[in-house]
Amino acid sequence: MSDLVYASATTLARRIRAREVSAQEVVAAHLAQIARVNPALNALVAADDTALAQAQAADAALARGELVGPLHGVPFTVKDWIDAAGLPCTGGDPQFRARVPSADAPAVARLRQAGAILLGKTNVMIENPVYGRTNNPYNLAYSPCGSSSGEAALIAAGGSPLGLGSDSGGSIRQPAHACGIAGLKPTTGRIPLTGHFPFISALNDPRTTLGPLARYVEDLALVLPLLCGMDWRDASVVPVPPGDWRVVAVRGLRAAIYTHHAEAEPTPETVAVCQRAAQSLARAGVHVTETLPSRIEEAYAITRQYWQRPESASSETWMPEGEFHLASEEVERHLFAWDRFRRAMISFMADYDLILTPVAERPATPHGADAGGIPYTLPYSLTGWPCAVVRGGTSSEGLPIGVQIVARPWRDDVALAVAHELEQALGGWQLPSLDGVVSAPAFLYNGSIK
Repeated sequence: MSDLVYASATTLARRIRAREVSAQEVVAAHLAQIARVNPALNALVAADDTALAQAQAADAALARGELVGPLHGVPFTVKDWIDAAGLPCTGGDPQFRARVPSADAPAVARLRQAGAILLGKTNVMIENPVYGRTNNPYNLAYSPCGSSSGEAALIAAGGSPLGLGSDSGGSIRQPAHACGIAGLKPTTGRIPLTGHFPFISALNDPRTTLGPLARYVEDLALVLPLLCGMDWRDASVVPVPPGDWRVVAVRGLRAAIYTHHAEAEPTPETVAVCQRAAQSLARAGVHVTETLPSRIEEAYAITRQYWQRPESASSETWMPEGEFHLASEEVERHLFAWDRFRRAMISFMADYDLILTPVAERPATPHGADAGGIPYTLPYSLTGWPCAVVRGGTSSEGLPIGVQIVARPWRDDVALAVAHELEQALGGWQLPSLDGVVSAPAFLYNGSIK
């Protein structure tokens, strides 16, 4: 089974197309793996009971010579902040425990249209009152970090080859780092936010994006073009086709690297991993300069002010929710500071093709311990630039340490190409030992014990 549950989505798609393995075998293997690891992880919170039947239909279609798309028969999972028809989408909030959307978010629909098969929905936040706490597969006593926690934990443990998350300040990137997988926050405006729950007003919140998570960078690149493009409901989407990451010449790129600034106190291990990644890029022909963008330390203050602005809970009626404290002039001042920050950052990027940073100040921490801040991911949510995360090393406790590759706006292809270079040089995802994780017998969802 391991050759299926730990394979890349790209490999699974190729093997299904070549009829080396059936979609039923692939889906059944992942359902069995979920049954093995999920009792300890609490990552999958709502299963799609039709997954195996969909796999049978995919095999029948292939036997007739009908290839649905590039993900024909490949399973995937979705964060419980993104609508999938017929499955609960609660956002982890008890007042929405009974909420079951009747339509897919466009991102989910596009993966299905490409032939992918939904296994279910994954938990959000480190802990919530609806589904409880999610654990890190590298150590159950540790946090998977961020709001896409269930996605990252399940993918790292082989329960899903790829999934959809969302990122406002680091919620794809932080869990990818903590769980040792790859993640992409695409350029803002590439993927429709329609179907995100809670509702996101893209004009009011240009920080939030949907994006893919996977164990392998090639799978992020495979999925990205399938997710992009107008849905004629989210007016923020810009129809810019992503470039082909495979034709990006890494040699000759110009990279800025930093590990410290006024708001960031990384651990020595974190610094060492980022420096090792920079050395790998230099050996690959990248021109690496250690330098800090101006105004980078302003990101936290701008974000804190953003959190004090009202947001609407409804897409059609102004229904402000939560506490907000900024008066009208203060909102205007906040927008001015945000724009000044963006102008300073884009001017800095005139001299560089990418920025290399840690993802977080430290590896995953024990549940309840101080996890540190998010000073490396916040700035690039404010700019809307693409960011890829890939595992760069391992802490003394055996926990993953990721690095973040930031590219110029709309150059997601550069972020992916550099992430792939680092994945090859530094090893990328590593199989968790799963000690203490496997707490239930593996079984296929047709009643036969394996």
